[in-house]
Amino acid sequence: MKLRIAVALVVSLGLVTGLAASSQRRFAAAPPDRGVRVEITIPPTVKPEPVTGRVFFIVARSDEREPRLQVGRTGTPFFGRDIENLAPGQAATIDGTDLGTPLASLKDLPPGDYVVQAFVNVYSEFKRADNHTVWMHDDQWEGQHWNISPGNLYSRPQKLRIDATTEPIRLVADQVIPPVAIPADTAWVKRIKIQSALLTRFWGRPIYLGATVLLPRDYERSTVNYPVLYRQGHFSLAPPLNFQESGELYDAWMRDDFPRMLVVTLQHPAPYFDDSYGVNSANLGPYGDAIMQELIPAVESRFRAIGEPWARITDGGSTGGWISLAHQIFYPDFYGGVWSYCPDSVTFSDVEGINIYTDDNAFTRKVDWRTVPIINTREVNGHVRLTSEQRNHFELANGTKGRSGEQLDIWSAVFGPVGPDGYFKPLFDKRSGVIDRSVAEYWRTHYDLLEYLKRNWTTVGPKLVDKVHVYTGTMDNFFLNNSTRELELWMRTTEDPHYEGFFLYGDGKGHCWQGPESTPERLKQMAAHMARHKPEGMTTPWWRY
Repeated sequence: MKLRIAVALVVSLGLVTGLAASSQRRFAAAPPDRGVRVEITIPPTVKPEPVTGRVFFIVARSDEREPRLQVGRTGTPFFGRDIENLAPGQAATIDGTDLGTPLASLKDLPPGDYVVQAFVNVYSEFKRADNHTVWMHDDQWEGQHWNISPGNLYSRPQKLRIDATTEPIRLVADQVIPPVAIPADTAWVKRIKIQSALLTRFWGRPIYLGATVLLPRDYERSTVNYPVLYRQGHFSLAPPLNFQESGELYDAWMRDDFPRMLVVTLQHPAPYFDDSYGVNSANLGPYGDAIMQELIPAVESRFRAIGEPWARITDGGSTGGWISLAHQIFYPDFYGGVWSYCPDSVTFSDVEGINIYTDDNAFTRKVDWRTVPIINTREVNGHVRLTSEQRNHFELANGTKGRSGEQLDIWSAVFGPVGPDGYFKPLFDKRSGVIDRSVAEYWRTHYDLLEYLKRNWTTVGPKLVDKVHVYTGTMDNFFLNNSTRELELWMRTTEDPHYEGFFLYGDGKGHCWQGPESTPERLKQMAAHMARHKPEGMTTPWWRY
């Protein structure tokens, strides 16, 4: 029996080898597959000096918007390649070897009629104080969005057919994105922008911080000092609370019985992202110190703030949810309370589906005999929007060395150590998903909020009593409710002091659920909280409640 099987196997292998050789001869006789090739040039009249950065080829089915404005996590395909000292007029090439998203390669692009566009994300040299030199996109007060950043270059959209016969596509990036138009101040909304000495020293280039301030009714006609709500989150120049001179919030803002306060959104874009996450970091520098020692003092010196911990509240959603909660925890003597909505992972046992402490791979997880994909994003009905691998390949197509301006990269930049090349040391390989256990432990030691509280509860806990309010949906699209639940369950067990915090979950609600209250109701809730904690005997001319 064994002999017959062996003979059959040899015969089968011989047939396979013969067929393979025949196939090789047949394929060798066929003309080589040329594939799609794109050549992108920058004319010297637009950029007379060499350019270091990243070039993109973007493909869209429609011209309703420019292709560059259609890119996104679930947007139109694009493909990228790094360039270094590209001379004016010299062509940068993108072909089937370059990574793309959601198509992995230009080879995967179906034949068809498309609207195409070239784009150049320009990098600048940063000679950092830690003796590392890195090339990053220098934010132009747009919030690290390369497709709209002033000074970046693009070609005019073109319609063409792409198939096996397509000759090399030649595109000229001769359009320059103009500077950001800063909204004008109004009677209600004021803006400040300062250069940070601390961050400029770290990065070796000017780094700016800003704030947009919503004034209470009668601010200009009074001498009252006001409490402040500091709002954290993604970069925006819009009025705080999206304030407009009409609607429910405006009507409440104008009432005699409504609390008067300053509402301030903080701007602190970083070379890695539209927001620094507001803490000191090996890769980003002293953003925590800069906000606390430079930006907030600038706000409170220019506007009439009470300037006492009980009269400072902080809040934010998602990214801002994590920052506001982290600020309350790391600076417990500075703030009088936090309202944190759908915060990013407060413990890293669930980072958009990845358990960085037990998983070996960020893309797949072994479950008994099976290997299953890790889901990054879901719909509220549970259907999959993106896998972890898809999400991370999207970021890698946006930029190598963590320069995507996207979510997983900023977490690695903020939470991780510096790598030998001066860029952050990745938590995991973005092509294979393999997790670096040493980096995971660095994250745990330095920025896991739950782990920090466990280690420091006897000193931090007493300063947090009656200050922590957390809201999230049970079907958060990024699974952020899971780590929030871990924090809540641990806080139920705290002793000396025992403080459970306030946690509220929206049943079936997605990202970013902020509770059942309207904005005016939430502001009154915050005002009442501050009034309860004011020093005994102090009056509240800012609110006659």
